[in-house]
Amino acid sequence: MRTLEEEVRGTTPEGAGRSRHRQARLVFVRGGGTTVLSRQVVPYPFHITRPFRMYPDHPDIATLYLQSASGGLYRADRLGLDITAKAGSRAHVTTQSATVVHDTGAYAARQDTRLAIAGDASLALHPDPMILFPGAALDLDTRIVVGRDARAIVSEGFAHHDPTGRGCPFARIALSLQVETEDGRILVDERSTLDGASLTGPASPLGAYAAYGSMAILGGGDGHPDIAALQGAAEAAGCLGGASPLPNAAGLAVRLLAPSGGALSAGMDAVFAVAFHALFGVAPARRRK
Repeated sequence: MRTLEEEVRGTTPEGAGRSRHRQARLVFVRGGGTTVLSRQVVPYPFHITRPFRMYPDHPDIATLYLQSASGGLYRADRLGLDITAKAGSRAHVTTQSATVVHDTGAYAARQDTRLAIAGDASLALHPDPMILFPGAALDLDTRIVVGRDARAIVSEGFAHHDPTGRGCPFARIALSLQVETEDGRILVDERSTLDGASLTGPASPLGAYAAYGSMAILGGGDGHPDIAALQGAAEAAGCLGGASPLPNAAGLAVRLLAPSGGALSAGMDAVFAVAFHALFGVAPARRRK
């Protein structure tokens, strides 16, 4: 099996022109009563802040902002994000703002996320939604390996936007999520492909909704957030939300529909707050962006 670095390096399709094949790698460990970043490989266009300590009563939680030094994702880009949370570490990784996916022509952009969460570790990866411009094609592939008693919150979402105001659709988005144990047992394996013209047309299965988000809440056992509380948080933010158990007792899945990207972001943050409090034992601190 190829490593993520080998997958990301890949081969640029003939005719794709210039593209970026880059992989970022972050490793969180517990040390000195807190969580520290023990290793970081952050090539362009990735950029990170220092870890912030935002919880005086929970100094073991580190918050890290992942930033982009470019204007978004472009034709044939292939970016990889590899995060490892070692035993006992507790980390929250977020983004500074939404990521724009530009017109990719015949060569889709791709973002591969690989998370390895050891036993007794907690990791929350909660980026802002993707914004798909007309002609954008994007593949999002997320693979998560969880140890015993590992806890994780992993979210993703997208909205479409035509800056010209003509209502032109994005091309497509393909979503893939796989969760497995450290010994290779697959707990969750789901894939979907959504066509932009179908989703933005009058017969769209989303109806009046223009944005979609999902969240996987893994581990936690009896500490799982209440399903009604998750759905209530989404609805209070103006979104249509649903939550249900994942297969193989892996955790919970939450799906959101929203009328706009801004409403989706608010709804995802509200649901995330419920999940974070249940798994981390504290309400998420206000993130300045």
